[in-house]
Amino acid sequence: MATGKKKKETPVILVTNDDGVMAPGIFNLIQSLQGLGKIVVVAPDKPQSGMGHAITIGSPLRLQKVVLPQEEVEAWSCSGTPVDCVKLAVDKILHRQPDLCVSGINHGANHSINVIYSGTMSAAIEASIENIPSIGFSLLDYSMEADFTAARKYARIIVEEVLKRKPDKHLCLNVNFPAVDESLINGIKICRQAYAKYEEDFDERKDPTGKKYFWLTGAFVNFDKGKDTDVWALANNYVSVVPVQFDLTNYSLKTKFEKIFKS
Repeated sequence: MATGKKKKETPVILVTNDDGVMAPGIFNLIQSLQGLGKIVVVAPDKPQSGMGHAITIGSPLRLQKVVLPQEEVEAWSCSGTPVDCVKLAVDKILHRQPDLCVSGINHGANHSINVIYSGTMSAAIEASIENIPSIGFSLLDYSMEADFTAARKYARIIVEEVLKRKPDKHLCLNVNFPAVDESLINGIKICRQAYAKYEEDFDERKDPTGKKYFWLTGAFVNFDKGKDTDVWALANNYVSVVPVQFDLTNYSLKTKFEKIFKS
């Protein structure tokens, strides 16, 4: 009877995003992960930025097999949101939970309050809700011609470290890369989410028929001067890593109100 060690199974890595299945960011993420496991891609068939945790109700969802530049990778486009992609991937394509779900690499920042609106991070959070460890990756460059060299390097480092261990089933990391040359990055910093938000305004215009329409505009404002935040880390050329969770309970206020409303 053979007494050799049991062969370790190849991890299954689900890859998704919110910029669309043909976005350069997802190609770069796939490239950074090659050799770490079996990669299966399920991503939106069109850009879905700012969709947050939206799901499709009342409309049919469609899946279409696609060929990516990395031809050996199984890939599907989905007509729905990033969250739909995760749900459909588990139920209709993988028929099992993947060992890890990674989302991105997003074109643009998802630090601080952006995590609430982000389709990239909502896909990762959905995976976490479904007991799948997950990571969302974003680069602080909105250009389709952005340089992902450093992002590829650090994404692989982070994924390798997660796969080495048995991660918590609800693990969810929000990772942002500064848009600088790899030589200028000072390393990885574990952070908290900064208190920062957009001071918004709506630019009012008129269409050719004279009817009003509006463009959302605004400026990002950081109210948090802490040196342990994601905004500070990125401004100082660190890769920021914020562990996030889907439990939105304010435990401090919960304790206070329990004293007020004693049952």
